[in-house]
Amino acid sequence: MIKNYHRWTKFTFILGLLAILIAAGCGSGGNEDNSGNNEENTGSEGETNYGEAVEHTITGIEPGAGISVTTEKAIEEYDSLSGWEVNLSSTAAMASELDKAIKDEEPIIITGWNPHWTFAKYPDMKYLDDPKGIYGQEEVIKTIVRQGLKEEKPNAYKLVDQFKWDVKDMESIMYESQETGDDIETVANRWVEDNQDKISEWTKGVEEVDGESFELVSTPWDSERSSAFVVKAVMEKLGYDVTVTPVDVAVVFESIANGDGDASLAAWMPVTHKDFYDKYSDQFEDLGANLEGAKIGLVVPSYMDIESIEDLEPAE
Repeated sequence: MIKNYHRWTKFTFILGLLAILIAAGCGSGGNEDNSGNNEENTGSEGETNYGEAVEHTITGIEPGAGISVTTEKAIEEYDSLSGWEVNLSSTAAMASELDKAIKDEEPIIITGWNPHWTFAKYPDMKYLDDPKGIYGQEEVIKTIVRQGLKEEKPNAYKLVDQFKWDVKDMESIMYESQETGDDIETVANRWVEDNQDKISEWTKGVEEVDGESFELVSTPWDSERSSAFVVKAVMEKLGYDVTVTPVDVAVVFESIANGDGDASLAAWMPVTHKDFYDKYSDQFEDLGANLEGAKIGLVVPSYMDIESIEDLEPAE
């Protein structure tokens, strides 16, 4: 009996061990299946395929904007963007999509530029390297004026010629407008009151006038509206009757060239507005940069593990 008992115990132990091994094998198979599901939108080495993640779509702004035109050129020039498209909509729609993506920590690629309030809100965003130089390097925003302005309105000419500020100035106005809900002109007026040291540099040697009219032509974007309304506020303190006219970028250059407007503070060079600038360059006067350190390009949130446009993958 004892001998049979030992045999039975040994047999039971072996059966139990086999059951454990079989269960472990089944569990391992289940884990492999789950691991396979987690590899969606990843490359062969486990890296995220951001092209698939964003459905090979760049989130853009208005059609006809300089950065929109340049992005379409980039899609033509980069093999890594072959088969991609840029979703042209509006600046507000782009910002809304960016907010949602960052809130959920999801991938997104946008047409971005400095100065813009999104960089004040999300300072860790980054530009993708642009080895082909399609977007250029550093941009400047120039002041252009109609021919004859210096002779006809010398004080206004002197003021817009002396107008200089920096990226943080412009972004602070746009960001405050977004955060408070106040319109750009209201915030620009407050900025002027709080920055009299800079204003004094712009108005040095400028005499007051009595109701002289002046028209600033601007693009409709908050960046250019910020500079236009700041200068408007300063000029009004000197007695000018100032009108800010927002128009499409092509019309900005055309109106200054034709003398329909007095000045524009919104000419992005040397890349963004090059085509428009070159078309009319002999019909206006270029007063040089009013802002340096501007930039355009493809922008992603900092949590995306990608550094260059060439790291993207073409659509199949």
